[in-house]
Amino acid sequence: MKLNSIPSHIAVIMDGNGRWAENQGKKRTEGHREGANAIDRLLDVALEYKIPNISLYAFSTENWKRPITEIQAIFGLLVEFIETRLDTIHAKGIRIHHSGARNKLSKTVLSKIDHAMAVTKKNKKLTANFCLNYGGHEEILSNFSRVMAARKAKKEPLDKAISPKEFEKYLYTSPLPPVDLLIRTAGEQRISNFLLWQSAYAEMYFTSTLWPDFGRTSLEEALLFFDSRKRKFGGLL
Repeated sequence: MKLNSIPSHIAVIMDGNGRWAENQGKKRTEGHREGANAIDRLLDVALEYKIPNISLYAFSTENWKRPITEIQAIFGLLVEFIETRLDTIHAKGIRIHHSGARNKLSKTVLSKIDHAMAVTKKNKKLTANFCLNYGGHEEILSNFSRVMAARKAKKEPLDKAISPKEFEKYLYTSPLPPVDLLIRTAGEQRISNFLLWQSAYAEMYFTSTLWPDFGRTSLEEALLFFDSRKRKFGGLL
């Protein structure tokens, strides 16, 4: 498929794992496992189309409200995903990045994430940004503290106006560029506190496809939608 424009950063709200499992008469945890397989497919197709950055909403700050058994299953699958796929991901030239607060994450989860980031840090074909314990409001509020701490360390004025460039330098997603295309699956049409700053001018694509069923055709449909958009960024064409 030929496209005139490829997004430099795609953000994905991977919704519908639980509904997929219920439709199949399976446990919700099986839906999350199938969701992990969908991530594999997404990354492979992204590599083919030379999409440089993908952000995945893996676990939000609001997801802590879910049953503890489901939370444990999600993090167990995350650890399994890293352990079983890291060598393959590394061989494909994919860099792992983590966006989100580190508090509340277990030492095991943090060690696996840090290890994956260290192993893949020099890879340049695609950055897979796992947004884990992530919330847009939390990121923006805590980012002010990071900016102030950096200024204090550099002995710079604390009351000087903050520029967008300075602010973006300390976001969890740095140095990733702004989101060009935001995809949400499973029929919901909201962004659910995901990459609020980064998605200011993102094109929004909503599909009824449940995340475990998201594959090549689904991504290509989203890319065709993006290719059809006229992006003015507040100006005139």
